Amino acid sequence: MFVIKNKIHNCVIIGSGPSGYSAAIYSARSDLNPVICLGPLPGGQLTNTTNIDNYLGFPKGIDGNIFMENCRKQIERFNIHVLTYSVNRIDFSNKIGGIHRIFFEDEKLHLDSRGIIIATGSTPNCLGIDKEKKFIGFGISFCATCDGFFYKGKNVAVVGGGDTALEEASYLSKICKTVLILVRKNYFKASKILQYRIKKRKNIKVIFDSVIKKILGENSLEGIKILDKKEKKDYVISINGLFIAIGHNPNTKILKNQIKLDKKGYIVVSKKRTNTSKPGVFAAGDVMDPYYRQAITSAGTGCMAALDLDKYLSSLNN
Repeated sequence: MFVIKNKIHNCVIIGSGPSGYSAAIYSARSDLNPVICLGPLPGGQLTNTTNIDNYLGFPKGIDGNIFMENCRKQIERFNIHVLTYSVNRIDFSNKIGGIHRIFFEDEKLHLDSRGIIIATGSTPNCLGIDKEKKFIGFGISFCATCDGFFYKGKNVAVVGGGDTALEEASYLSKICKTVLILVRKNYFKASKILQYRIKKRKNIKVIFDSVIKKILGENSLEGIKILDKKEKKDYVISINGLFIAIGHNPNTKILKNQIKLDKKGYIVVSKKRTNTSKPGVFAAGDVMDPYYRQAITSAGTGCMAALDLDKYLSSLNN
């Protein structure tokens, strides 16, 4: 491979998705000749989304797979070097202007670069039950802001007892007929202000000590069977949508003890910038954003990371 042999690159992007592809386009337009490593899931989480309805510029919405394929075609127009390898580990330089080395599954293959943009995203936690992944986009979602619109006036359920779950339920209560919150424990982990907000919503019902045992439906979600641990009984509930809000895990396993991460494992970046704790290393998208996790915000931080990297490289030549 030409990109691995005795060459020092200016920009290597790890991860695809909106942040990685956006970073690739902006860095290419800055003549940084970027290399992008697509990773194990080219296109990221959006490839599991049947319809994106809230991304600017698509008045009729767009299928997630088609959207990401369009992004892939767009970076190809800029002659960006695309690698299908997954990154295994990185040796970061601690010096300004230093060279970072990226290793792949085959340790004999590596890239050297002055700049790196990490856009590896995050992975939602799953319940681990049958049909859960099969029905993603067909009644099951991990994002109310993304998919709540499709359940306007319908009955939905949210799984989880933390801040994310209650925020999802609060959002859905404004557009859905009823919202059922299923909490495994007998109490909320969420902040008091969110609990107070939930109690004020008349169309929200909470069931504590509850566990989903089965997802019902043939080709799409029709309902769920839950176990009420307190009453020791099973119940079947008909719902149109199930929102799983039991947390996300940032894809930073290869970065542990290498770069500054917060308590949840997200990359720590400078305020209003994308700079990480390592010189020449920047982060974009869900891997550094535990709050918004939207395609459009990820694309925006991808742009920011590319501009920040370009400015960093320019400073080395002054």
